[in-house]
Amino acid sequence: MTLPAEQIALLASLRWQIAMGADEAILEAAAPRARRPVPSADRQAEGQAGGTDPPGGPAPQRAPAAPRKATPHGEAAAALAARAATLAELREAMAGFTGSPLRETATNLVFSDGVAGAPVMVIGEAPGAEEDRLGRPFVGASGQLLDRMFASIGLGRAESLYITNILPFRPPGNRTPTDAEIALFLPFVLRHVALARPRFLVLAGGVAAKGFLQSRDGITRLRGRWHQVSILEGKVLMALPTLHPAYLLRNPIAKRDAWADLLMLQRAMNDGDIGAKEKA
Repeated sequence: MTLPAEQIALLASLRWQIAMGADEAILEAAAPRARRPVPSADRQAEGQAGGTDPPGGPAPQRAPAAPRKATPHGEAAAALAARAATLAELREAMAGFTGSPLRETATNLVFSDGVAGAPVMVIGEAPGAEEDRLGRPFVGASGQLLDRMFASIGLGRAESLYITNILPFRPPGNRTPTDAEIALFLPFVLRHVALARPRFLVLAGGVAAKGFLQSRDGITRLRGRWHQVSILEGKVLMALPTLHPAYLLRNPIAKRDAWADLLMLQRAMNDGDIGAKEKA
């Protein structure tokens, strides 16, 4: 017997949740619960100094400001990013930026996929061979897994996700991006977030998390908690690091941790008490 397409999709989502180690049901509406305001930077510092967490779990961590190196290429990248008033202008500026040799070895600029203005913006690491060939982030096996992950909490590229990478060009041989490459393209990434205006950031993988948060901690220490990130135009966004889908393909046992992160994101979206905040 052939099942309707909707039932097939629901069964696929259920299989994914079971594989992720789901141990609680996802409700169609948020369960009533007391709202907790996002702690201020001062209250976070007090809680950390005292060695205790505020009610409801550890306080979100504010990412330190990204270091600014006075290099000619870095200054050019920052100037180009600042002048971009739209996403189309930012893409054009990145395509014309000649300050990185990655541009010469890559096939395509990988800018974004999904819907600009979506509530969740996913920032991955660097394009792979398939992404470089198609000019889109998160395609192939990792992209399919990413889609199933977010579909399990009702999110998708067609309406509620916007996806990019911390680097727009593929490093040769799929090598790990260097700190210098990440720092060079960081002004473009920050401008990208400011123009896309998401409510939440999801940082997929250690390279994206450590580069964007300017942290030396690995992804296993960074994931599982919210981090406050200062963005342009006086905004502070909440960022949630999580494991990269490529890592999950190699280490299926880690899917339980990724599922826990997705539930954190879903609860924050339902509660509405974590998101873009104006600086005081």
